[in-house]
Amino acid sequence: MISRHVNYLVVLVLSLTFISGCATQPGSNYDATVNASTKPSAKNFPSIQAALDAAPTINQKPYRIFIAQGNYYEKLVIAKPNIHLIGEHKNSTRIFYNAYAGQQSTDAGATKGQIWGTPGSATLIIRAANIQLQQLTVENTFDFLANDALATDDPKRIPNSQAVALHLDNGSDQFLARDIRLLGYQDTLFVNAGRSWFDKSFIAGNVDFIFGKGNALFTNSEIKTLGRGKPSTPHAYLVAPSTNINSEYGLTFIDCILTRDKSVPDNSTPLGRPWHPTTQFADGRYADPNAIGKAVFINSWMDAHITRDGWYAMGGTAKDGTKIQFLPEEARFFEYKNKGPGAAQHEQRRQLSAEEASHYSKATIFGDWNPQ
Repeated sequence: MISRHVNYLVVLVLSLTFISGCATQPGSNYDATVNASTKPSAKNFPSIQAALDAAPTINQKPYRIFIAQGNYYEKLVIAKPNIHLIGEHKNSTRIFYNAYAGQQSTDAGATKGQIWGTPGSATLIIRAANIQLQQLTVENTFDFLANDALATDDPKRIPNSQAVALHLDNGSDQFLARDIRLLGYQDTLFVNAGRSWFDKSFIAGNVDFIFGKGNALFTNSEIKTLGRGKPSTPHAYLVAPSTNINSEYGLTFIDCILTRDKSVPDNSTPLGRPWHPTTQFADGRYADPNAIGKAVFINSWMDAHITRDGWYAMGGTAKDGTKIQFLPEEARFFEYKNKGPGAAQHEQRRQLSAEEASHYSKATIFGDWNPQ
């Protein structure tokens, strides 16, 4: 009993450390500021979009934008390299939007009936290299819970309800996020390109809320499973990697904590499932056979909501159009020295050897990129 209390105390301390953060102050070392409460100037802008528009198209060195505390209802795309967005505080500098996959797109040139789709639903989309986010929140505020609570056959239920907060799209590479919060429900974080590092951050959601084919490292971060609109079995899934078979690394979690809302039951949430995206090929449209997902959890603490089996299957479309199941043992899912009531070691939760685990470091995962 004592050891159990100690474990929960450790988690509480870590959670407070990850979430508290510290305020950032504007100064002369910023190239631009965003503060709607002060007078606009050559370097101060009323919106984040205005500051991004004013940034050089090609930056050889970091272009640092300080964002004052406030709620910024903006849907943003960063397509210029070396942009750094630094919030005043991650709990009070908030970028949010409420788009969802099945919603009519409002992008310039979008035709009637053209929807956002999952990639386009993101509050913030990254399409350039060397982007950094610090001390801010990125959130998709689509009301997933209200929609999820409706019966499947309810005419009011919205289909295609995926709603992304942050999307690392084609062109993204060497992306760094530190002391940020990513908030959503289904598909919160779409890591679909390049190398990325999420450090000392908080990521929350429920259905496949960290997913994609990118090479992403998560360190000293809290991964929180949120409640559902109505009971579901399984309750949620943390990750859904679609890593290409030729990629050595996918979604890697080191020294993280996996927590939950009080409403999330014990033994209800698999660590993840293998996503084979439906893709157009020369001979038809079907689940990508080369998307052999990779996800690894190392030295992480897991609460009791994580299922004893650890991993789950995921459906897809075969070449002949039939529905098939992709099994977790066919993917690259591994663990090493995890702790907590949700951790387990057995044949369905494959463990790395000490030698294999030694290959999961920043240097090996990122290669010639050495972020500080």
